[in-house]
Amino acid sequence: MSSTAVTVSLDDLKNGSVAFSTLEEAFGPNSLGIIIVKNIAPEFVQLRHRLLSYSSYLGNLPEFRLAKIENAAAKYLTGWSRGKEALRNGQVDTNKGSFYANCAFYVDPSLSCAKPTAEFSPENFPEYLSPNIWPSDTTIPGFKDTFEDLCRLIIDTAVLVARACDKYAEKEIPEYKSGYLEHVVKTSTTTKARLLHYFPVEVETAQDEKTDDDWCATHLDHGCLTGLTSAMFINERRQIPAIPMGYAYSPKYLPVLGELDSSPDPTAGLYIQSRSGETVQVKIPRDCIAFQTGEALERITKGKFKAVPHFVRGVRPSVTDEENQGGLVARNTLAVFTQPNLGEIVDSEQGISFGEFAMGIVEKNTTK
Repeated sequence: MSSTAVTVSLDDLKNGSVAFSTLEEAFGPNSLGIIIVKNIAPEFVQLRHRLLSYSSYLGNLPEFRLAKIENAAAKYLTGWSRGKEALRNGQVDTNKGSFYANCAFYVDPSLSCAKPTAEFSPENFPEYLSPNIWPSDTTIPGFKDTFEDLCRLIIDTAVLVARACDKYAEKEIPEYKSGYLEHVVKTSTTTKARLLHYFPVEVETAQDEKTDDDWCATHLDHGCLTGLTSAMFINERRQIPAIPMGYAYSPKYLPVLGELDSSPDPTAGLYIQSRSGETVQVKIPRDCIAFQTGEALERITKGKFKAVPHFVRGVRPSVTDEENQGGLVARNTLAVFTQPNLGEIVDSEQGISFGEFAMGIVEKNTTK
């Protein structure tokens, strides 16, 4: 098994020249379950920097403003949340805050959530059928536009990855429906995006922390392909994410924040646990997009492509770390979970729809 992530170019995806062996190395049973796409459109770098800066602005808003964009009825799968998720032995996770948005706008700009079906309605599945809740432009100017523009670019790229996977599956899986995964990614109104803000860890807390997955507990994604940006590390003591206030202050976008050249702790970041028992750190270049396999893809491909457990390890600041002034370093990133529509069958043998599958996952991962 390779201990490094497989990299392909956007042009290779566009012209259909990614070898089946490359896909097996990236997503197969002995893989890390991740592929990195390089040579992305130039606007990606700017959009990434702006939205990940907004993650710090959002996470540092006053509690009364954050409360306005929470949705407890949807189990916080739209809008803002912190401390509402249980991923490690039932322990509540307060180390990160997140902002979820439905990406139905990719299919139809007038949509703000998934389309209801005969089986799934806003009443019985609000987690996927509740409209988006955005911070207002007076609170964070340009947040919604930046979020949507970056998600569209990532989903566009996911469509090309899905097309490559389809070519492989059509050859390797009996009775595989031609173009199925591309159809799923391109037409889904259930795709969700999650903007993450990993809060700075104080020195004393970091010294007491005993686990590796302290910033995001070990888990599997439950969709098809998860698009990931590289993480942005920000010293929030030097780059204070406070929104300028004033009657005359009405910019189109807030100023981007300064990004550290690298994490102050080289061991912090995304880790993937392989089937051979190896734990591998994966670093995504700033101008690239990574795609991880999820459980729905594993079911759709009948195990040919595997979802892999992964976690995020926090920054371990040193008491003497003067450069980062006490270790007040935040980590921001964006994950886009491309997922089938609620009625799409993800397990043909058991006749399980994605909606049924997702309901079980949501129940397991959220606090009561």
